[in-house]
Formats: sequence, C-alpha cells, structure tokens
Amino acid sequence: MIRLGVAVDAPQYAALGDVLHYTADRPQPTGSLLRVPLGRRDTLGLVWEQVPEDAPLDPGVTLRPVGEALDCLPPLGPAWCRLVAFTAHYYQRAIGEVALSVLPPELRKLDNTALGKRLNRLRRQWGLPLPEGDAAPKRRRRAAPATEPAAEAPRPEPERPPLTDDQTQVLAAIDAQFAAETPTCQLLHGVTGSGKTEVYLRAAEAALAAGRQALVLVPEINLTPQLEARFAERFPGRRLVSLHSGLTPAQRLLNWLGAHLGHADLVLGTRLAVFCPLPRLGLIVVDEEHDPSYKQQDGARYSARDLAVYRGHLEKVPVLLGSATPSLESWQQARTGRYQLLAMPNRVGQGELPKVRVVDMAQQPKPPQGREPSPLCPPVLAAVQERVSRGEQSLLFLNRRGFAPVLHCAACGWKSGCPHCSAWRVFHKLDRTLRCHHCGFTERVPTACPDCGNQDIEPMGRGTERLEEQMVALLEGVQRPDGSPARVARIDADTTRLKGSLEQQLAAVHAGEVDVLVGTQMITKGHDFRHVTLVVAVNPDSALYAADFRAPERLFSSLLQAAGRAGRDAEVAARSEMWIQTWAPGHALFAALRQHDYAAFAASQLEEREMAGLPPFSHLALLRAEARDPSVAEAFLRAARETARAWLAEHGEPPVMLYAPVPPQIAKVAGLERRQMLLEASHRGALQHLLADWVPGLHALRAAHRGLARWAIDVDPLAI
Repeated sequence: MIRLGVAVDAPQYAALGDVLHYTADRPQPTGSLLRVPLGRRDTLGLVWEQVPEDAPLDPGVTLRPVGEALDCLPPLGPAWCRLVAFTAHYYQRAIGEVALSVLPPELRKLDNTALGKRLNRLRRQWGLPLPEGDAAPKRRRRAAPATEPAAEAPRPEPERPPLTDDQTQVLAAIDAQFAAETPTCQLLHGVTGSGKTEVYLRAAEAALAAGRQALVLVPEINLTPQLEARFAERFPGRRLVSLHSGLTPAQRLLNWLGAHLGHADLVLGTRLAVFCPLPRLGLIVVDEEHDPSYKQQDGARYSARDLAVYRGHLEKVPVLLGSATPSLESWQQARTGRYQLLAMPNRVGQGELPKVRVVDMAQQPKPPQGREPSPLCPPVLAAVQERVSRGEQSLLFLNRRGFAPVLHCAACGWKSGCPHCSAWRVFHKLDRTLRCHHCGFTERVPTACPDCGNQDIEPMGRGTERLEEQMVALLEGVQRPDGSPARVARIDADTTRLKGSLEQQLAAVHAGEVDVLVGTQMITKGHDFRHVTLVVAVNPDSALYAADFRAPERLFSSLLQAAGRAGRDAEVAARSEMWIQTWAPGHALFAALRQHDYAAFAASQLEEREMAGLPPFSHLALLRAEARDPSVAEAFLRAARETARAWLAEHGEPPVMLYAPVPPQIAKVAGLERRQMLLEASHRGALQHLLADWVPGLHALRAAHRGLARWAIDVDPLAI
C-alpha cells in the first residue's frame, strides 16, 4: 500500500501535527484534494507529501485509507504549496489550518461527481469545450432549424487615455521588471489623482500580452466593483473574476476554479485572493498597500501585502505596491533599496492638490448656554453652503457611525455601557437601539434611566447618523443653482448592509444626485468623486493622542486620502479645499498635511520609531489570552513568559524583550477578559527561532490553566 502525508483543517492547538498519514491504493500527486476520515467524520484533505515506503511506523499504529480523490481537479502547484508552508511557519499556524481555510468552503461539501458538474457548468458559462462524454445534453430536444451563424460584431478598441510624463516613466520601470530574471518589488508612491489605476491597467495589459495572469488586490470589498468595472471596460475580451466575501459560496467556487484552471486572465480580490492558485501568474498589484485591512485579524493572522511580496519573490513575477500614503514599513524598504521607489508627484491634467485649512476650534465662538455646539464651525459651514449654491459636492468625514457614541443620564451619571464588554453601546436613532460594536449586543433604548428613573437621558458625542440629521437642518433654505433644496446622504456600514446598496449610493454620488455626503473612512479610499471640491474632517483629534504608536501614521493616511477625494477633476481642482476642525492646530502632523508632504511626515515618524526601537526597526509578536477570570489569563501569560525566558537562557539567542502581561484598550469583549504580552526583537530571525520552539509548548501549558477560553499568537501585530 502507498502511504500519503495529508494536511487536514485542524487547528494547531489540536496537536495533531502538520500532516497525518493515510494509506492509498494508488499514487496521488502532491497538491491533490481528496476525502479522508478524521475521527468520526469525513473531511477534505490535501496531499502534502509522499511518504517513503521504508518510513518507520510506530508499533500498534494502524493507518486508515483515504477516501475518494477529487481527481477532476488539477493538483495545487508547488509554488502554491510553498506559499502556504511559509504562511503557516511564519504566522505559527498548522499547515492544514492555513491550506484548507483559504480554499472555497464549497469544496468541502462536494464529491468528485458534484465537482465535475460544477466544472462543466463553468466551461459552458465561458464557452469552453466539455470533456468527452459530457458534451451531449441530458434531455433530447427538437432540433432547431439550421441558420447561418450570426457574424460577431467587431469589438471597439477600448479607450486608453494619454499617459502623463510621470506615468510614462513609471511604466518604463515596470516593463524592465517583466524582463528581469529576479524582479524587484516596486513601491508606487503616487499622490491622489495621479493616475495609479491607469498604471495598473497598463501593467496588467503587458502581463496579458505575454500570456500571463494578473492578480490585483484591493483592501476592502467596497472598492472591488468600481475597479472591476474599470478592468472589464479596458479588457472586454478577457475573462475577469473577483474573489471576496461578498460573493455567494457558489460564485466564489466558480471564480476560484476559473483562476486555478488558468481560464481567468484577471483576478481582483481582497486579502484572501493572495492565496488564489494561478498557474500563469505574471503580475501582482497591491492597491492602497498601506491599508490595515490587508492584515487578517483572526485565525492565521497573515498580512496579504507581505505575502504578496513573498509570492512575487517565490514565483519570480513583478510585484507593484501602490499608495498615496505608503506604510512606513514599505517606505523604509524603499529607503534602504530593497524596494524600487516609483514616484508620481503630479495629478493627471496638472490639477492642483486641495488646499488644506486647519481651523482652531478654541478660537471659534461658543454656543449660547444650554445649546449644543454646531457640528461645523461658522467658516466651515459657510464653505459647505457655498459649494451647494455652486452645484458642487462636499464630503464630511467622521470616522464614527451611529447617532451618538453613548447615552447618559445627567441626574445620576449612568452611561450606556455594554454588560459584556468594557465599551459603550452606541445609540442608533433610526431603529432606537443601543448597539455594542464589539460583541453585537443590542437592546431597545430605555424610556428612562435604568438606575434612577430619570426620563431625560441624552446622547453624548456625535456619529455619522447624527451629523447627517444636523446637516439637513443646517442646510435648510440653502438652494442649488436650479433652485432645488440641498440633498444630504450618508454612507457607512449601517446604510450599506443590503446587497447592492453601496453601489447604488455611490452611483447617486457620481451622478450628482448628492450635494453633501456624510460618511466614515469607507468613503475616503480610492473613490473618484469628480464633483467633490470640499472635504471636511469633522473631528479627527481622538486619534492624535492614542496609545498605539501607529495612530499618527493612520490618522495622516486617513486625512491625506480624504483630501484626495477633492478636486480630482482638473477644471475644479484650483478651488478644491480640505478643512480640518481641531483643538490642536499646532500639531506637527497638520503642518506636513498642509504641504501634502508625506516624505517629511514619514521621515519624522521613522526617526521617532528608530529612537524608540519600534517597527520597522524591530520585530514584534503579541501573545493574547482570554478568560472569564482575568487572573487566569494573566497567569497563563506569566507562565508563558517564564518558559520563553528559560528557552532564551538555554539557547543563548540574541535578546528578545518579553514585556509583562497588560490589558488591551478594550479589556473585556463578549464576557471574556483579555490580556496580552508583547515580544520584541531587533532581529526577525531571533524572534522566529524563539516562536518556532516556544509556541508548540503553549498548547500543553494551556492544560495547566483551567478556565482559559483561548489564546492566540499574532506575528507583526498592527495594534498593540
């Protein structure tokens, strides 16, 4: 009998090892999918290795046979398997846990016959030949009268806008990477509106012309439809598929199959698409590479951007990272020469970047006693009203959804806290609910204070729902050029829950049916709003003094990206503006923002990080633990710290700093108390060496701490 090493989807804490051995009556290539028994259930497995015939077998061990092979599907290639192996090793997860979790969930439900039907459906849908024996229809139908086949109308050549000088130079550098034996990762730093998407289109065109496939990653699902439309318009004769969580399981499987079989020429997707098998891969593009959405926050906490770079190195294909505000990690790689820096400092059409105006809120008039302050100070409100009267659009950015962050009782001090989390429940006025945005616990708004019975409970603070309501009142009587009233709309996670609602609302903005758009960060990324000439950051100060060392980088990126939504049409660029309402106008971040000077901001931040020994000048891992009793989580982390110290003392490794366990900013979520312990090393290799030996032992350590709900290791955490 033949022995196979098979990876199954079992979490690392199950301590089953990376692969399990089974017997088979015939060889199965590495990368093949098959059904295997696991305990009392039948599950999907991936052939990971061929076990030598003379490999020893422990006494008393009986190997179970594999089940049905899904042999209608070609095996996953060696490069894909190496990518999965690297991910599992670097992020400290089991190989099967990574490999099976990145495959379409529908594959787990199908046998070989059902999968073959799905493949035939894909071939019919795309006009591909069916395998022999499957071409005949199931039911006999009356033959249709013979007719002459209609001549296919010639497709018009897609419109290709003329290139700017910046784009021409950048594309020449990218073309050179296609010819390189070992391509270098390239960082495209282009200001908002400089035409980065056109560069992606031309680079993909070059890859397709060479008979290759292109993979384009976007950070969030709401950016996928508009980019997909741009690529479909440019490449009308090519097969284009998308991969993201908004697809139905059946759609996701068909798109994945099209890519894996090599039929799809272009794949657009969110972070999970970095694992899409592509036999003809020729280009990887990571748009908005700085975005934290590329970091997975549960399971294998991988960074899709970093894995895209590794995959490009593995398969020797060009990788293009694009952003107007690159991550400091990528910027440092470009400074040291590991990445090639490509710059596009000018907007298409030589349009001006919006003027940034910082408003000192301390100098603005105070509202009368007992009256709530206006969301916009007088000069900002006047600027919005002026845009409405000219028929131009304004965008109000407030990164907080809901009506108000908290309800409170002035009589006794009660606040709408969450009973399961150390966080406030947000007041949503539209459905009169108090909602926790961490655990999802929702209740109707009480008619009176739960503590003292006072019926005068009031909202504190402001979210997008409240801002929208206030703007409708503030713009009452303000008319558009045709005499009609101002129109206010809101786009956030609450207004885009239904399928297709986001696309519908964005289409209304693009069509000029909205004068003032209120929204969270989801409207500040990547959208090409041609009629927006004013952007207002309503209250950005909360991020200025956050404990997380990455907070200034995120705030600068958010504000610069938001500013980039204004003046994208060269005709109105000269009068485009961004107003920032702040109580700290002298902050250095705003000085760099006024000049649109990312390089100066990045230089100052990197200098601070280097002095403090923070990434990218050090490497971090975070061990998290959760339990209903916080002392249990802390005891587990302290014990883990001692085992790590013992390992370091025994091996004489370069030092790894092991910090004491502390609670995170939100210490309790869904009834579980959370604690975390930070590990820091100046060398990535030293940290990885410790993790490789230390993490497997934590599974046994957990058994000694009863009451521990779960623990997880996060390598290269984005938030500490």
